Amino acid sequence: MAQFFSVHPDNPQVRLLKQAVQLLNQGQVLAVPTDSSYALVCHLDDKNAADQLRRVRGVDDKHHLSLLCRDLSELANYAKVNNQQFRAIKQATPGPFTFILEATKEVPRRVSHPQRKTIGLRVPDHKVLQELLALHGAPLLASTLIMPGETVPLNDPEEIRERLEHQIAAVIDAGACSLAPTTVIDMTGDAPQVLRYGQGKPALLGL
Repeated sequence: MAQFFSVHPDNPQVRLLKQAVQLLNQGQVLAVPTDSSYALVCHLDDKNAADQLRRVRGVDDKHHLSLLCRDLSELANYAKVNNQQFRAIKQATPGPFTFILEATKEVPRRVSHPQRKTIGLRVPDHKVLQELLALHGAPLLASTLIMPGETVPLNDPEEIRERLEHQIAAVIDAGACSLAPTTVIDMTGDAPQVLRYGQGKPALLGL
């Protein structure tokens, strides 16, 4: 049965988040709150955990997974970003945006897009998730918590636990999140392109 960590949304209990980090380091998949919706996360360097995350979501290796980063300095380690792209991204982070960028060699090939060698990156604006990322000390591999055949993310921590109790190791409950997904911006072309309109306002990037 999945563990259930109830944490304060503005002042999360460090001891509980440290327990969650231990599970991540053991190769487990967790459900965590973000500034858009709940997401599934796992350790970036654990192939079995990434495979399990994809199984829960019902997606294949052509589905863009994302890296959740603490800040832009972390993001720059995992994506090739020129000065113009960096300035644009800085305008919209932290926040509910996912940026599709060319992956660096720091990103395992098995988690980048197999043809395009791209990865989704984002810097979430959520206190609990930021604390978790700080304690983990590295980005987390993530995907929006949408179940196979459904279109709306799961948002109730109790329901997440009930439906996924045998598929994930833990749920971090910080209350309900927004149901609006991130806005997805493809930064790999000559000009940024909005691939999905969500909670983030493209006008922040001049789009």
